Amino acid sequence: MSSQRTSGTIAATIRDRITSAVYAPGDSLPTGSDLAAEFGVSPRIIRTALTVLDAEGFVTRGRGAPATVNPRPSTPGSPAPQAAGVMLPDRLRVAFEAEHVTIDSFSLTAETLLDALAYAYQGVRARELAPQSISLRVLVPAADAVLALPRLIDDPNDPRPLDRLHGIMHTCHGMLAMGLDSLKDSHLVSDVSLELRSVPLTPMHKLYLLNGTESLVGYYEVSQRSVPIGGAEEEIWDVLGIEASLFRSSSGPDARDEQEATFVRASARWFESLWSSIARPVTLG
Repeated sequence: MSSQRTSGTIAATIRDRITSAVYAPGDSLPTGSDLAAEFGVSPRIIRTALTVLDAEGFVTRGRGAPATVNPRPSTPGSPAPQAAGVMLPDRLRVAFEAEHVTIDSFSLTAETLLDALAYAYQGVRARELAPQSISLRVLVPAADAVLALPRLIDDPNDPRPLDRLHGIMHTCHGMLAMGLDSLKDSHLVSDVSLELRSVPLTPMHKLYLLNGTESLVGYYEVSQRSVPIGGAEEEIWDVLGIEASLFRSSSGPDARDEQEATFVRASARWFESLWSSIARPVTLG
């Protein structure tokens, strides 16, 4: 699929029309079928582009009616951050429009990534998305690292919260591999790869790099919560990655300025510096 005809670039074009007053607040956009004809794409790609603009606050989509342009944001083109559980599935779905999909992930666990990938995989299985290859590189804390979190509030040295974390990580890694293998075994994607590496660090932010041109960054907030450990509910200090607000930046055609594009490239270099230096392979099994 041409890079000029992805939902991301179509959303950028419509966004530019809104910020330059081609489409004024209160105007109705052309119908989905008219936009599909204009850009030479399927209605599905137009729906995805409008979903992005709706999430950013530029338009409001109505059932059975064209989208309506909202009052102009105070900072045009700067979408508000969204929770990882909301933004990541949508951005992965857009990323899967590419012929060759690459995803680099750095987080405490791969749980949010695993959940979000399910949405993109649905599109592949429905033959709405047809990438030829999918490459995942996942960077997580080392199993033998002394992590700051999670920990029991009453006994910070109790190893059980970390044991629980490692169990979640192991399950997620196995399910990531199974999901990719399923797409290949079903002859839906020709080439898939998953690389897992670990670093002796406690992640206090999460980073997703999509197709080398988009970064999603979110900060973990430490909070108290109750979790089942050893048959009882225990109070721990922990972070909830699925609720972390993600901030999106692009170095592609929809980048707002060079500073934004530079941030994406710097994020990619940061990830690569860890991946190619102190990171060590994680073996499944």
